[in-house]
Amino acid sequence: MPLCLALIHSPVVNKRGKTVTSSLTNFDIHDIARSCRTYGIEKYFFVTPSEPQQWLARRIVRHWREGWGAEYNPNRREALDLIEVLPDLAGVNSRCETLWGRRPTLVGTSAKPQTQSRPFADVRERLSDPEELICLIFGTAWGLHPCLMEQLDFFLEPIRGVGDYQHLSVRAAVAIVLDRLCGPEIR
Repeated sequence: MPLCLALIHSPVVNKRGKTVTSSLTNFDIHDIARSCRTYGIEKYFFVTPSEPQQWLARRIVRHWREGWGAEYNPNRREALDLIEVLPDLAGVNSRCETLWGRRPTLVGTSAKPQTQSRPFADVRERLSDPEELICLIFGTAWGLHPCLMEQLDFFLEPIRGVGDYQHLSVRAAVAIVLDRLCGPEIR
């Protein structure tokens, strides 16, 4: 069951619906990598076309993979070994083909219901197929740009809380989605 994850920083939309490239956050790099390692995700693609952000992401990852950071916190090194920095979704597809010999099924996430949303249980069942390669796509800022959404195969149903507030941090959303898809089933 190859499963990977891509965190998209561009193109995404801001709260006004304008196209933006969002800033990277150190917490997204660390915390999402730790969630990925906990749930057996094979690769975490950190996606930004911004060369300065690519450099910074690689520098942060390198700090924890090599030298003092790796010695200080070997658990973090193990999680950050999953990260690969790429410029765009096409790079994710290409890298998946290189790693696994096939294009992934691109499964989007959104706080808003999408027309082609599927329940967590359906995607969880697909993960039992050893021939299936799924890449979960998460957007930063206020979500994926519509031009990216059109490239996805389908969406997961949104995470529902207890009220009408639907604005989790991407780190929290990743952890919840991974637990629902890969964690033990609670009966």
